[in-house]
Amino acid sequence: MSQTFDQCTEVIQRLQVAVRNLDATVAAFELKKLEQREWYELLERKLKPQLGDESFLVVAVVGGTNIGKSVVFNHIAGGRISSTSPMASGTKHPTVIVPDGFTKKVDLNELFPGFVLSEWKEADQALALDDRHLLFWQENKATPQNLVILDTPDVDSVAEVNWERADHIRQSADVLIALLTQQKYNDAAVKEFFRKAAQEDKLVIVLFNQCLLPDDEQYWPLWVGTFCKETGVKPHAVYIAPNDRRAAEANELSFYERPWPISPGTAPESYDHVSRNLLNELSQLRFGEIKVRTLRGALKHLIDPQLGIPSWLHEIDKRSHEFQEAMELMGTQRLVEIERWPTLPNKVMIRQIRQWWAAQREGWQANVHGFYNRIGQVVAYPISALRGKQDESESPLELYKKQEWETVLDVLDRALERLTWMRDLGNPLLSPRLEKILSGASREGLIKRIRNEHEAIDFEKQLKKMIEKSLAGFREESPESYKMFRRIDSVAAAARPVVSVVLFVSGAGPLGDMIAPVVTDTALQGVLHVAGEAVGGTVVTAVGDKVITEGASSGAGYLEARFRQLHATFAQQRAAWMAHQLESQLFGSLPHELSESSQVSQSAEFKQMRSLTDELTKLVRQIPMTD
Repeated sequence: MSQTFDQCTEVIQRLQVAVRNLDATVAAFELKKLEQREWYELLERKLKPQLGDESFLVVAVVGGTNIGKSVVFNHIAGGRISSTSPMASGTKHPTVIVPDGFTKKVDLNELFPGFVLSEWKEADQALALDDRHLLFWQENKATPQNLVILDTPDVDSVAEVNWERADHIRQSADVLIALLTQQKYNDAAVKEFFRKAAQEDKLVIVLFNQCLLPDDEQYWPLWVGTFCKETGVKPHAVYIAPNDRRAAEANELSFYERPWPISPGTAPESYDHVSRNLLNELSQLRFGEIKVRTLRGALKHLIDPQLGIPSWLHEIDKRSHEFQEAMELMGTQRLVEIERWPTLPNKVMIRQIRQWWAAQREGWQANVHGFYNRIGQVVAYPISALRGKQDESESPLELYKKQEWETVLDVLDRALERLTWMRDLGNPLLSPRLEKILSGASREGLIKRIRNEHEAIDFEKQLKKMIEKSLAGFREESPESYKMFRRIDSVAAAARPVVSVVLFVSGAGPLGDMIAPVVTDTALQGVLHVAGEAVGGTVVTAVGDKVITEGASSGAGYLEARFRQLHATFAQQRAAWMAHQLESQLFGSLPHELSESSQVSQSAEFKQMRSLTDELTKLVRQIPMTD
């Protein structure tokens, strides 16, 4: 049993940490708080301290008048602490001996409710008459750190107040030393007290005192049997002590352990006649088994399927599945379907690609192109100024930004409409959370926040970064296309004085995006053919919002596919931005909460709790349910 105590101690310590970890994980489950659960109170207030490294036993010596309670008390305490007398003076108030430094760790008022505590300075204090429920305490260096020892009022006293005090002691004690004698074992008041103790499942050790040995060896089993039958007590152990006044006064009384219940035919000669030290018996030899036995009820409650930890785990598992159902409801009902995200104008994309390609040029090619680009800007200035007067509307990028904002508003409206519908379905977990989302932030406030985020976006910077990342592997992915572009670029540089204006007007030049809209499509088509012939090869170029492939070479096809892929990538990035806004500005932590909560029953914290509960259940089943 001592091994079981050590194992229970180790499991309880791990269990306490696991309970806190799992409780933190299920904070969003809205279950009854741990502090409102009886099993948790038992774990924190009883099992944790009583099975920890600083666990202790509250041992109360209980019995009738003038049967040697104080003598036994002194033997357990390890010295003459309580006053003893052959006269029937009787202890009026309980006295308690605690280990040195004990009161700094444990609140005696919590340990002994119902008493007025006072420090014990004189042995006769407990004999004084006083209607208050006094309890005198004293620290003693000789007392083991795991024992708290009580001397109690007579349970057969004519003073009813003593009965109340004895009841308070019985409720506070872990172990009751039932001190009996031939004169008191069948006393009505004594039997009533221990009858209550049996009903409360208190651990009782019977000590039959003042025996005439060896003559009473044949009689004490009958006396103890009668006491047990009348009270319902099942002794955890039985000791007998001889009637030896001198040894009692000298604190040298012998205590002999006796088997109980006695097997039929057991002869007194077979009994062990080695005297036991009650102090060592309680603090060392029997401590583990007594502790487990005294905590048996609390341990059983802890693993009870309907009242203990298993019921809590069942609640968590059930709620986790409810979160799973709520998440599936949101997952199966598409919140928003974006049929078509606005497409970035080709001219904006081409300008960024052109800038990226310019950065790839090296040596004389870079110098030639740079020189003529600067000349082109000077030549194009009058045309650009003329266009500025004719068309003062926004730039293509600004127009795209407006189109995207209209799409954002449409997405937001549909999202709110869908959330309202899901809220009205009445899912017990999802509906109140959606109600909080829909009522917590007005539509105007939500639009304003997202609008501020949208206005702060640097589209030019995002596009440049995307193109640089997407085309970074161009040379490695399609070396033939890359070489072809290099050759075209070389020829174009050599022929630049002839075709620069043509390319400029057609949209292939540095400011073509600005000039192209003022030239007719027919004229542009003719110019493109001229440009193609001038550079002497196949080329992909852009006019307005059309991508035109000249020739059917694989290199040109690759470039066209690459161009379309860039558009798709940019649109995906912008749609992802909108999804992020919905999550951060509208949903908040809801998606994450649903996802995390739905997986709790599969989490490491939950599995550890279940494993520790199973381990504790096996240990508790090893504890005898009867003594």
